[in-house]
Amino acid sequence: MILKPQKREQIMPLPVVLLSTINKQGIANIAPWSNITPILRPLDEIIFASWIKRDTLANVREMQEFVVNIPPASMIEELMICSRNYPPEVDEFIEAGLKPRPSKQVQTPGIEGCLAWAECTLSEEIARKSYSLIIGKVVHLEANDDFFNEAGEMDFERAHPLSIMLGAQEMQFTRPIVSGRKAAYAEMFIKIE
Repeated sequence: MILKPQKREQIMPLPVVLLSTINKQGIANIAPWSNITPILRPLDEIIFASWIKRDTLANVREMQEFVVNIPPASMIEELMICSRNYPPEVDEFIEAGLKPRPSKQVQTPGIEGCLAWAECTLSEEIARKSYSLIIGKVVHLEANDDFFNEAGEMDFERAHPLSIMLGAQEMQFTRPIVSGRKAAYAEMFIKIE
């Protein structure tokens, strides 16, 4: 099957996070995001793509910060409430019935009940005609002890982090399961003669 290039998101699972931001008046915005990824190990940066006309982008520009919240699958309904197109003056914590979690290094609150929180400051915006790429520096990273071991590794079969598969007319929420194979990082760098 040949697909049009713009259907590329239909061929791969994408992570699902909730980005929390605030504006100068302190009004909170929460938005689900799947166009987001860490930038190369072991760097401390995250990048996400945003359409130009988004409250999240306006708030990041204004406050120079954001929080990446990793929601469990049990938060899908709240996530869908946050996906609605509310006016900028609406506090989406209130709309979705979510509890703010005080952050340690930024003013923007995280979201209680999430699996992990990455507090970020704006490092760079790469502006294009209709979208921007936002690079954020992680200034504080915290994980829920109930779902992480001492090395900071998530027990994702207990945590149920969200991912998503996008289709032509709808999206399906998914979550990872163990494939049965583990590999040391060193295995990727074996020299083949």
